[in-house]
Amino acid sequence: MKNLVEHIMYAPPEVPGLLEQVDLLRLAAGRKVDAGQKAELGQFFTPAPLAHFMASMLEFPGDVVHILDAGAGVGSLFAACVAELCQRKRHPKEIRVTAYEIDASLAEYLQETCELCRKSCNQVGITFTCEIIFADFIRSATEQLQGSLFAEPTRPGYTCAILNPPHRKIHAASEARMLLRQIGIETSNLYTGFQAAAIKLLEPGGELLTITPRSFCNGLYFKRFRKLLLQTMALRRLHLFESRQEVFKDDAVLQEHLILYAVKEARHPDSVVMSASSGFEDEMVLSRQVGYAQVVNPEDPEVFIHITPDSWSQQVSESMTAFHSSLEELGISVSTGRVVDFRARAFLRQQPEPGTTPLIYPTHFDDGMITWPKAKTKKPNALVIAEQTQPLLVPNDYYVLVRRFSAKEEKRRIVAVIYDPTRVPGEFVGFENHLNYFHCNGQGLPLPLAKGLAAFLNSTLVDAYFRQFSGHTQVNATDLRSLKYPTLAQLERLGAALPDRFLEQQELDRFIKEEWFDVSDAAGADPIRVKQRIDEALEVLKALGLPREQQNERSALTLLALLDLKPEMPWSEASGPLCGVHKMLRFFSTFYGKDYAENTRETVRRQTIHQFRDAGLIVANPDDLKRPTNSPATVYQIEQGALELLRTFGTDAWEEHLEVYLASVKTLKQRYAQEREMARIPLEVAPGKQITLSPGGQNILIEQIVQEFAPRFTPGATLLYVGDTDKKFAYIDEERLAALGISIEAHGKMPDVIIYHAAKNWLVLVEAVTSHGPIDPKRKGELEILFREAKAGVVFVTAFLSREALAGYLKNLAWETEVWIAESPAHLIHFDGERFLDPH
Repeated sequence: MKNLVEHIMYAPPEVPGLLEQVDLLRLAAGRKVDAGQKAELGQFFTPAPLAHFMASMLEFPGDVVHILDAGAGVGSLFAACVAELCQRKRHPKEIRVTAYEIDASLAEYLQETCELCRKSCNQVGITFTCEIIFADFIRSATEQLQGSLFAEPTRPGYTCAILNPPHRKIHAASEARMLLRQIGIETSNLYTGFQAAAIKLLEPGGELLTITPRSFCNGLYFKRFRKLLLQTMALRRLHLFESRQEVFKDDAVLQEHLILYAVKEARHPDSVVMSASSGFEDEMVLSRQVGYAQVVNPEDPEVFIHITPDSWSQQVSESMTAFHSSLEELGISVSTGRVVDFRARAFLRQQPEPGTTPLIYPTHFDDGMITWPKAKTKKPNALVIAEQTQPLLVPNDYYVLVRRFSAKEEKRRIVAVIYDPTRVPGEFVGFENHLNYFHCNGQGLPLPLAKGLAAFLNSTLVDAYFRQFSGHTQVNATDLRSLKYPTLAQLERLGAALPDRFLEQQELDRFIKEEWFDVSDAAGADPIRVKQRIDEALEVLKALGLPREQQNERSALTLLALLDLKPEMPWSEASGPLCGVHKMLRFFSTFYGKDYAENTRETVRRQTIHQFRDAGLIVANPDDLKRPTNSPATVYQIEQGALELLRTFGTDAWEEHLEVYLASVKTLKQRYAQEREMARIPLEVAPGKQITLSPGGQNILIEQIVQEFAPRFTPGATLLYVGDTDKKFAYIDEERLAALGISIEAHGKMPDVIIYHAAKNWLVLVEAVTSHGPIDPKRKGELEILFREAKAGVVFVTAFLSREALAGYLKNLAWETEVWIAESPAHLIHFDGERFLDPH
């Protein structure tokens, strides 16, 4: 394989560049491995920023560090450990790496990573050795721990295990499952199997650092793994990535992921560092120390692991301690619906008919009750009564039903309804397998108890608590059994007091709080109001049409700060104070328990404030219009029309006012769009063919690249591609690009301008720098991979408007590239190499 990174090494070589180079290998390998193989192996490569973030958590005690990377991919994780150790003031004398990888097609990438690590270690005087083993890690671990016919068990002496293990279910009869059983491990997924084997291979005092789905924190299937983990390892840190899309977005993985850091010792720590962020590149990190008993309740036989990264979620957890009753103590059971429809297919009927009994699916849920039968549904409404189906039925009585699965967008994970036999005729009823049902020894529940139980399960308090240990959309019967409940008398009194009509969420929570279970703490802080208010703000952002990227907690809190709206205040009392980002962060912490570091200000400004301004929701510096927006003194204020609208939220006038507001905003946007259209930049991209670019920003520079740079340095050349800040493909000549062997990827990170100089067979790639970065070593490597099949020599050019603009990027520019400055259009600056403006 061609050395993919050797040619981007720049002098003097630096250890921080190690991860950037390995990440290029990851990108190259990701293109080589097809999606089917990735899915089959449960293979997701670790991005460099994530690997760096993980490695920074390790302590690496001792002079000799022996790292186990099981499921190494291209070696991103052990390379991150090497980079971290090389940069520390006190580094070890020796680093040994043992890397397991089952996919032999990654051999050359792994070998390249090992060589890069060796070079980095040599620079700081660390002895480095690396053993790459292309084998099944589970089988190899079993042999080491148990021995084989020809060998005794071995202790490899690992002081650190860092893993991004494969995510794939393993069936009960599979080889992996049988091998794991031989070493005392019972689990249903490879990712916990890998972790368990690594734990057993670690030396006493060894460190475990993994990134996995958070699903192991609860549920019956992972109970044995949790017990092994918590009995063998001391939990030191848990970091939650709250976004289901960010961590492995290159591989389209949809999971909440968790970083776990633990040390191999039997003693539990006094506290655990709990942190959370949206993704690994998100600067908005919540972090706090949590007592160990708050993470793992010592009285919980299921040993669920609770994630509470902020103070309000801790209040929720503490509020739930007011309830002490288990379902067993209440004389209540919860079971999964008995009817598995594909096994009972011959007995299913679309509509009820003689000889059938009602069959209930989640689709029959309707405003807290059951609507049956349903005419417009793909699910059958009835089940034939027969000898084969009799064991699947229960007496037609009152039950509480809970869906086993919910959509990720739903406001509640636990959705409970009352099954009322007076609304569904028949002696028996069947509950389909996607339901859990609460019952008393196979019989129904008294109606007041059913009503009280359903109300409790539907409360925001229970939902918020449930999300602390469950990050996925499944609600298992085991999860429901693990909860603590009010007493039987409390549930029956609650049910008897509830009105017959369905209560909306806030009304239900208010009723429960005022009449029965006030969970406010001594200071009067109410965690339920905190969650409700954030949810309301999210609802507002969605109604206003903000992009999905701004429909998140950060943006909701920003809106509330701009309105000075505290959890207990009605929306009608919203105001419009002048508010800087620093003040917003204090507001988040003081009133909503979200403690973000000061260095997160830029994230709020970049990823929320800018979008609020574009939407016309806020104005900047209304007190001093001459103040530049990048001034540290910049303040923001909610726009007056938006303020008047938001004061009506939750009232009967909201919908009408919203419609009027959106129409006026649309009119404003149309006017602004017309003004922008009039100001667009005309650009001739081919003889007789003209396009227009959006005004301002980098497009001013792109215009000069096409009109000044190209004629001077590539006379007679052809323009093949122009990007636009508003539209990625402002102009593209796909036919000529294809003739040059270039296949453009819709999601590829294209340069701003592509020029083909036929006279010299050059492909000139130009980046226009006004706000985004230049062609640095990483970007150069990305472009080399993107254009690796080109039938022309590739030239790299970074363009700036002025020398002053260049000054801020000098240290980042890659060698063997060119720099062009628009204010000095007749000159080029060449960064090293033997040739000038030529492919290298």
